[in-house]
Amino acid sequence: MTTSSVFSIDPVARRVSLNARDPAFYNNPNAVYTALHAECPTFYWEQQQQWYFTGYDHVNGLLRDRRFGRQILHIASREELGLPAPQPHLKNFDLAEQHSLLEIEPPEHTRLRTLVNRAFVSRHVEKMKPELAELANRLIDNFEKKGEVELLSAFADIIPVTMIARMIGIPEEMGPQLLKWSHAYVRMYIFGRTPEDEIAADQAAKEFADYVKTVIRERRANPRDDLLTHMITTEHKGQYLTEDELVSTTIVLLNAGHEATVHQIGNSVRVILESGYAPAELFKDEATTERTVEETLRICAPVHVFQRWCLESAEIDGVSFERGDKAALILAAANLDPTKFSDPLTFKPDRNEAPNLSFGAGIHFCIGAPLARLELNAVLPILFERLRGLKLKKTPEVKDLYQFHGLDKLELSW
Repeated sequence: MTTSSVFSIDPVARRVSLNARDPAFYNNPNAVYTALHAECPTFYWEQQQQWYFTGYDHVNGLLRDRRFGRQILHIASREELGLPAPQPHLKNFDLAEQHSLLEIEPPEHTRLRTLVNRAFVSRHVEKMKPELAELANRLIDNFEKKGEVELLSAFADIIPVTMIARMIGIPEEMGPQLLKWSHAYVRMYIFGRTPEDEIAADQAAKEFADYVKTVIRERRANPRDDLLTHMITTEHKGQYLTEDELVSTTIVLLNAGHEATVHQIGNSVRVILESGYAPAELFKDEATTERTVEETLRICAPVHVFQRWCLESAEIDGVSFERGDKAALILAAANLDPTKFSDPLTFKPDRNEAPNLSFGAGIHFCIGAPLARLELNAVLPILFERLRGLKLKKTPEVKDLYQFHGLDKLELSW
């Protein structure tokens, strides 16, 4: 038995006690992941009451294993699984999630993803690079002469939400409101959410959906060259998306299209400033920039946990699962597996080892990964080039989230 002020590990029973809301954990989760890799990479988390996997090969394999999925009610009823009835105070949230790309399985997932995927392929998003550079430079113009900035609110929040709104066809002046809805919405995914979190998320889902419906009506009347018009007018095997599917897909694209990237811009800037490397060396050309970005994604992933339902009996690393059981995969921990990455807690921008799993794998691989990578590769070099001598003004504040992992504030000076 290994114990610390943060956790206790019983490697024989493969049981772990860990409070995910403990600041000592969410301020430095990588230290806990290191201990888990050393003693208990597959474990039963007592507080969460389910099995978790941190090993790279297990996480990578489970992300691709079709015996596990994001959805289970397509093959079994709530009664069969012993699940509670839907909660009335979450009816708007549940409706918005009903057709979410993140939550459904084939064939529905295949149909929706096929309709959306074209907009997110690398060759398409690459065309947005000049827009990204213009936006990044314009934002920096607003604070460069001040000599200090809170980077998330002045820069990181704005870039991803503006770009995904442009792609979909949402007016970019809606950005602040989209952020408010999204921040309330995604608190449904955190450990230890409160009833107040749930009520706020449901209200955000209703307002978000009502707004998206107004934009859908406008696009039906006046089609444009944007993703929403494409989703409305394109058929797949003779079928068009229903209004509920359009709303769910638009909400998930807006949320997923910026939440993780906001966190990752902040995480990346912090890691680079704390690494001791000269930014000019990290961003001296496109290839070096790309390696730097991938290493920041590896060592400080913006999303830590994804869960899967067991759809049929399976045994993984000696753990037996039956239909209706849940397994949780810690992507951020898999990125630190010492069997795949040498000296995994060290930032090595020239690392050439296994690909990171920060965007997942398999059929649910993040559809927005090409856009997120483009944004990071485009704006980080501009930021460090424009703000020479950039440094941390104070120790960054980490958000009390965990499943999404990012900073609450990042105060910088130069």
